[in-house]
Amino acid sequence: MNVSSPSPRKKTTAVARKSTEATPPNAPPAPAATSASSRIPGLDGLRAIAVGAVILFHLTPGYLPGGYIGVDIFFVISGFLITGLLVRERAATGRIRLGDFWRRRARRLLPALGIVLLACCTAAWWLGDDVLVHLGRQVLGAVTFSGNWLTIAAGQSYFDEASPELFRNLWSLAVEEQFYLIWPLLILVLLLVPLHWLRLAIVGLIAVASAVSMAVIQAPGGDATRVYYGTDTHSFGLAIGAALALAIHPWSSSAIARATRARWLWPTIGALSVLGLISIAVLLPADAPLVYAGGLVVVAVLTALAIAGSIGPGSWLGRVLDLAPLRWVGERSYGLYLWHWPVFVLLVAALPAWPRTGPGGWVMGGLALTITLLAATISYRFVEQPIRRVGVLATLRGWFGSGLRVAVSAIAALVLVAAGTASYAAIAGDPGKTVAQASIENGQHAISRQTSSPTPDPGQPPASGVTLQPKAVPDGDQITAIGDSVMLASAPELQTSFPGIQIDAVVSRQLSSAPELVQQLVATGTLRSTLVIGLGTNGPIQRAALDQIRGIVGSHHQIVVVNVQAPRGWTDGVNATLTQFAQRYRNVELANWKDAIAGHLNLLARDQVHPGTQGGLIYVRALTDAMQRLAELPPVLGPNDYGLAPMPL
Repeated sequence: MNVSSPSPRKKTTAVARKSTEATPPNAPPAPAATSASSRIPGLDGLRAIAVGAVILFHLTPGYLPGGYIGVDIFFVISGFLITGLLVRERAATGRIRLGDFWRRRARRLLPALGIVLLACCTAAWWLGDDVLVHLGRQVLGAVTFSGNWLTIAAGQSYFDEASPELFRNLWSLAVEEQFYLIWPLLILVLLLVPLHWLRLAIVGLIAVASAVSMAVIQAPGGDATRVYYGTDTHSFGLAIGAALALAIHPWSSSAIARATRARWLWPTIGALSVLGLISIAVLLPADAPLVYAGGLVVVAVLTALAIAGSIGPGSWLGRVLDLAPLRWVGERSYGLYLWHWPVFVLLVAALPAWPRTGPGGWVMGGLALTITLLAATISYRFVEQPIRRVGVLATLRGWFGSGLRVAVSAIAALVLVAAGTASYAAIAGDPGKTVAQASIENGQHAISRQTSSPTPDPGQPPASGVTLQPKAVPDGDQITAIGDSVMLASAPELQTSFPGIQIDAVVSRQLSSAPELVQQLVATGTLRSTLVIGLGTNGPIQRAALDQIRGIVGSHHQIVVVNVQAPRGWTDGVNATLTQFAQRYRNVELANWKDAIAGHLNLLARDQVHPGTQGGLIYVRALTDAMQRLAELPPVLGPNDYGLAPMPL
């Protein structure tokens, strides 16, 4: 993701030429000029907020459910900065030198990206297994800035926890680079339009078309990868940022500086917008339907208002956002964004049994953050800034000096060759699927084989009157199981232990979809006497959905709910809700999968979610224990079954 300010090679003012039109007193403020460079006050602070939100979202799963909006904040900032650069160059020189523009973008983006790819591919080669899956496609997408479309074409889901791709975060960099390629050409055409309001209307229509496309294409409850990754459906933030840059271009900075109302109004609006962004990051999870039906558009609009409130002359909000710690993080936000996700994925792969929730999870996230800060700081100091100031060749000439520098440079060259060789080996060693995916596919094949074969005869029921023996749990032909990828991975073991069991399990399923599924089974008369619900891995659950399921099946069916083992921030809440539900009703029991597998996390895939064969047996044991407890319940006594003496006549 590009989070950079304009190149400092030329000192340009951030104030547009004065307009011959009168300036409204409450117009959005023009950017304040700086005497030393073309950086705009306040933007580094917004970058710091954005990258901090994304890092917390990724490194502490579930604890900042809306942290993903940091990407959209970056989109608006990039649209604003790039459009401002192009428009000011056109106003100052009468032309836009596209070659210089693209060269500056390449100089800013490619060196740091290249180091991340080489370093992380080398580490992935050393670790092997899951981190090598789809690595070639990811690297190709990174170097060609087409990763978003390659992922869409491959049918890979951004939300697939079973395959946490090493360079998944680079999708947003692809969207921005495609914008950098196309937008300057559109600006050349747009600036031929003589009317300023018409230019704004055209850019506004682009934003509206993108936002509407996202809302229309996204099916309720479906996988959102297409609309989230798509450049066409996720460009409204870039367009809104561009519209802001075009909006402030004709206005006079000095006139606005004299407008007291504007100087206090816009910073206040901007501060409220920043608070709104923080609130959304805390409250709006990625799986909420509102996200794609206008939620991200609200994020983009709030970001534009925050920019407008921070860039004006004398803006107090700009000074707050320009405080040294925020500015330091913002200046390095590009490197921080590049490094944090692959570092976290590599750490998870290197420490598969390390706890990822609770104190252990914070330690894991803290270690990933420490490595990220160190790597981004070194990259910024020794690679990004030198190349940005003087270019690649001059930087290399500086590295290849005399004496000790020659030896150091030779060692560096050898390291690069070794890293390149290891990266090639890592790409060639792609196993094709993760351990979790293999377990899930085994479950899918097992279910397919069962549906194509006749249901086995459960045999004769056990003889009645047998005492001192555990009561029999339901046979497979009496069980309907609805679940997600965890149940799917355990399907072969479930079928072996409960021949004829009816399993309906799919990847990424949420509990909210279960009531409708159960209603369909009831309507078709295919719901069996024992219903197993294994959902909750993929997001928070609502008690109302559980009560709705029980209301549909009635009190004559037994229900077993399976709790959750996953390194996610919502799992404690999910398990508490499932426990309370089981305690509430006599015909409901809890299968304690979390505690059963807690001492055997090595039997799960590296994601600490999906079981292999031995883990599947533990899943079956937890389910069997729950059904045994239901079977051992004494019958419900009627009014005349309490052994009371008859009432006297």
